[in-house]
Amino acid sequence: MSDLVLSVDCSTSGVKCIAWSLDGAQVASGSSPLTLSIPQNGYGEQDPRDWWRGFVIAVRACMQYLDPQRIKAFSVTHQRETFACLDSLNAPIRPAMLWLDVRAGDQVNRFGTPRIHEVSGKPANPTPAFYKLLWLRENEPETLERTVRIVDVHGYLAHELTGEWKTSVASADPLGLVDLTTSDYSDEILSIVGITREMLPQLVDPGEPIGPLSPAAATELGLPAGIPVISGAGDGQSAGLGAGIIRPGVAYLNVGSGLISGSFSNHYTPSKAYRAMAGTVPGTFNYELFVGAGTLMVSWFMKTFAANQEVGSLGKEVFWERQAQDVDPGAGGLFVLPYWNGQLTPYWDHNARGVMFGFTGAHSTAHIYRAVLEGVAFELRLCLEEAEPSLTHPIAEFIAMGGGTRSPLWCQIFADVLQRPIVLAGSDEATALGAGILAAVGGGLAESVEKAAAAMTSTSTRYEPNPAHKAIYDNLYATYRQIYPALKPVFAAANNGSNGTSNHQ
Repeated sequence: MSDLVLSVDCSTSGVKCIAWSLDGAQVASGSSPLTLSIPQNGYGEQDPRDWWRGFVIAVRACMQYLDPQRIKAFSVTHQRETFACLDSLNAPIRPAMLWLDVRAGDQVNRFGTPRIHEVSGKPANPTPAFYKLLWLRENEPETLERTVRIVDVHGYLAHELTGEWKTSVASADPLGLVDLTTSDYSDEILSIVGITREMLPQLVDPGEPIGPLSPAAATELGLPAGIPVISGAGDGQSAGLGAGIIRPGVAYLNVGSGLISGSFSNHYTPSKAYRAMAGTVPGTFNYELFVGAGTLMVSWFMKTFAANQEVGSLGKEVFWERQAQDVDPGAGGLFVLPYWNGQLTPYWDHNARGVMFGFTGAHSTAHIYRAVLEGVAFELRLCLEEAEPSLTHPIAEFIAMGGGTRSPLWCQIFADVLQRPIVLAGSDEATALGAGILAAVGGGLAESVEKAAAAMTSTSTRYEPNPAHKAIYDNLYATYRQIYPALKPVFAAANNGSNGTSNHQ
C-alpha cells in the first residue's frame, strides 16, 4: 500500500486532519470544532488545551479506516498571530489571545513605529502578538510575571507531539517578533516587550524535522511512535504553497471569512501596501493583501436582507446568485465599501467603517447583493494597485480557493474587476495541502518543496476576464477609489465622538 502523509490544520473554528497521497489526493479526513470566546467586544480568546484535544479527535477520526503504518510524516498549519502564555508547568496562565483580538489599539498607536514595520514586515495594526503582549504588560502585568513560555499554536502543538519547544519560522513570524532580514527573533523587538529568547520556542525552517512523535502522543493519537513531525507554516503561507505559488508573478486568492491574497518573493521589501510574511521555502517571503471581509459579507447579507426570503429548494446562496446575475455590472451605481472590520491593506485605518453609497429608489435587494460582491473585488484591486510597484513581477493570474469560490458569479466578478484570470485550486483544502507538502519534503518522500508542489498541486476551473466588461469596471473603479479618501476624515470624526472603545476595533 502506498505511503501517506498527514497534515493538521488548527484554525480558529476547528481542527481538521487530512491524509494525503504523494500525488496530492485526499485519502481521508477528520475534524473537531473549537470554541471561540468573546468575553468583551473586540476580544477573542481560546483555551490552548482545546487545540490539543481537538487535534487528537481529528487525527483519530481521520485514521479510523487507515493503516497507521502507512503514515510516514506529518505537519501542522494553523491560525496565525495567536499565542498562549504558559507557566513553569506548561499550563496556560490565561486564555490564548487570538489574531482577531483587537484590544491593543492604544498600543498600536504608541508603539507601531516605522522601525517596527521595517524589522518585522508588519504594518502597525492590532493583529500581531507584539501589540497584545504590550497590552498584557500594561494591563495584566501579573500574567507576564508568571509566564515562562510564550508559544504560537504551532509551537504549542509541536511540544505536545514531540516534547520539544520548537516552532517554524513561518509560524512564529506572524507574531511580529521576528526580524525578516535574519529569520530570527529580533532582540530589539523583544526588549521593547520585555521578554527574552528563552521564553520562546526554538526556530526551525519550514519542512525541517522537529522531532519524532513521542510514545505518549502516539498513544493518544493512535499512531506509531517515531513518525517524523515536520515543521509547518501559518495558514496563509501554507495555503499559498497548497495552491502551488512558489514563483513570482502568480498570487493565491483565499476567499474565506476575510480575503487574503499572497504572492511569492525572493526579496524582502517592507511596504504598508502588504504584510510581509516568512515563506514556506526558507529565505523567501509572502506578500499578503488583506481585506477584512470576504464571505463574512455574504453571511451578513443573508442574515440581514435574506433571512425571511422564500427561496424554495435552491438554497439562499444559489437563489441570490441567480438574482444578482440578472443585475448589470455596477449594480446600478450602488457601491459597497467592505470595511465591516475596518480598512486593512493598504491604509490600515481601524476607524474606517462599512459604507453603502449611491442608493436610489430603483435599487433592489439583488442590487445590494451584487454590490457586496463587487465591493470586495474593487477593494482587492485597490490593494493590488498599491502593492504591485513593490513586487518584482506583476501578478499575471490568481489561484483561488476558499468558500467564496463556490460562487461562479463572484469568481467572474473578480476576473472582470482585476482584469486577470481567476483559476481555482485543484484542492478545496489548499491550506492543509501546503502542510502536507512540507511533511512529504521533511519526511524524505520528496526531493524538494518545488518538486513536491509540482506533484501534489493542481488547478481546475478557469475564469477569464470578460473584455466587454473592462471599460465598465474601469469607470466604476475610478469612482470607488474616491469614496474612502473623501470619507476618511468623517470616519475619524465619528470615532472620536464614540464611546472610546471603537478605536480599538
